[in-house]
Amino acid sequence: MIGQMRERVTLQAPVRLPDGAGGADAAWDAAATVWAKVEERSGEERTAGERLAAEARLRVTIRHRSGVTAEMRALWNGRALEITGIRDPDGRKRFLVLDCEERP
Repeated sequence: MIGQMRERVTLQAPVRLPDGAGGADAAWDAAATVWAKVEERSGEERTAGERLAAEARLRVTIRHRSGVTAEMRALWNGRALEITGIRDPDGRKRFLVLDCEERP
């Protein structure tokens, strides 16, 4: 599995930045850049309003690390991927599988 991790993926955590008017703006901060195996699982097109919108599902496998949450996102080849699920496939804390979706 380690030899199949050939892609660089940046895990990003959400941060709130003061907007100067008493509120906050949402932004993303790089938490870690890791080697990963990225697999396209499926995709679909749907109508959003009057536009056709594509949605892709991907599976990203990384070495196990603590602190990865579904609030984070993964950045891969300029594509922002929402993390929809996280699992340890064999329960041995060797790898994490991130189920992700890319939305327009």
